[in-house]
Amino acid sequence: MDPELEAFIPLLPDLDMTDPAATRAKLVASAGPRPAPDTTGLEIDDRTVPAAPDVPVRIYRPGRAQGAVVWLHGGGGVFGDLDSEHSQAVRMASGSGAVVISVGYRLAPEHPFPAAHHDAYAVLLWAAEHAAELGVDPERIAVGGHSMGAGLATGAALRARDEQGPSICFQLLNQPMLDDRQETWSQRTFTDAPWMTRDRLAAAWRHYLGSQTATPYAAPARAADLSGLPPAHIATAEFDPLRDEAIEYAQRLLRSGVPVELHQWPGTFHGSQALPAEISQRQFTELATTLHRALSN
Repeated sequence: MDPELEAFIPLLPDLDMTDPAATRAKLVASAGPRPAPDTTGLEIDDRTVPAAPDVPVRIYRPGRAQGAVVWLHGGGGVFGDLDSEHSQAVRMASGSGAVVISVGYRLAPEHPFPAAHHDAYAVLLWAAEHAAELGVDPERIAVGGHSMGAGLATGAALRARDEQGPSICFQLLNQPMLDDRQETWSQRTFTDAPWMTRDRLAAAWRHYLGSQTATPYAAPARAADLSGLPPAHIATAEFDPLRDEAIEYAQRLLRSGVPVELHQWPGTFHGSQALPAEISQRQFTELATTLHRALSN
């Protein structure tokens, strides 16, 4: 493991998956006051996207944006919100030059699948319909996110293809959570990896699916046909139980004729791009510059 990242492991908060609501409160309390990110050059607006129910979003507008990304935070579908994603959304907007539409989707177990999926797709529809208001080209709208957020982005891309929905130009998927079956080598080997262990991921899937049977929109690795999907950039972490399902998904996309860029980051673990380490800075910078390149082409 990268020695700088390894030093942060004892500082990572404990995630009690048996009581998500209490754990959310502890995460907020333990975070303490956070330094405000540099928002120079950005217009930031909190909005509500009309849906059933309405979906809160936070929109980050840099000057002269060419495109936009519907951005979905991580947290296993159980944790995270607009505030916890604020710093990374600022960095994404500043680094990519894209309008970032950060989505405050509903969380499990209070709101199991398909609640978060419907929220993500509702915001995608809204972004396509309001491209002129956002000041972007409607043909330059991407989807992306971290962890379960990346899984939600993938599910939205599948649904848009199936329903002839909005034209998505790109998928930016960082350490995506794609397969509830947990049968890959990395899932069976990295059982006690930092932050997201195999057991925590299993609990997250139970919370997220509730009584529902997993479908491709919930667990995109279950999709039989990946043809016709947008080009994708997939980033994986070496010591992440989710690693191999993402790599296998990338390979399946390639075999389906979908352009894919895959970057496997050695010495990293799930969520490490959010830490103040040198390799973390490179991880996040690559995500932002990749999005800029995709929306500029």
